[in-house]
Amino acid sequence: MKRLVVLISGNGSNLQAILNACQSGQLAAQVVAVIANVPDAYGLQRAQQADVPAFALPKLKTETRVQYDARLADFVKAWQPDWVVLAGWMRLLSITFLARFPMQVINLHPALPGTFPGTHAIERAFAAYQAGQIRETGIMVHFVPDEQVDAGPVIAQRVVPIEPTDTLDTFAERVHQTEWQLLVAVLQSLVQPD
Repeated sequence: MKRLVVLISGNGSNLQAILNACQSGQLAAQVVAVIANVPDAYGLQRAQQADVPAFALPKLKTETRVQYDARLADFVKAWQPDWVVLAGWMRLLSITFLARFPMQVINLHPALPGTFPGTHAIERAFAAYQAGQIRETGIMVHFVPDEQVDAGPVIAQRVVPIEPTDTLDTFAERVHQTEWQLLVAVLQSLVQPD
């Protein structure tokens, strides 16, 4: 069974989708560890409730980004993951980390390739819709081979329409529902036996 290490920074709703899929047998994988860079990230509680080892590993004030990424890589490597899943991980990983897991790190981003990289993508897409600049947005799951932001090779993407009746909340909820479905579907394709 393929081993997943999931990195989070917050609520962990994408993590919950993975945990649910593993528990139901929909996803033939095991989340072996969840690591948060934010000590009080709610996703850590989700992991504990699912009996998955959960760890807060914040960057120390005395550490450089590279030193932190090296420590994080050592910690993740100890869990021998087949895949490292960035599910709401809000730190840019340096090549110090990524080089340890070549083409094993995948990221979920709530925008289509080449649009709205970085944080607050859902809010920025909704504002662009309201300004008449776009009619739809989407989500993608992509590999993270280097330090570019939300720009690695795309594994899968899905369009999410924005409805005239949407509020930011209703639109965000539809984006999240689509994220959970696509992330699980991509992981299913990645963990298939060779």
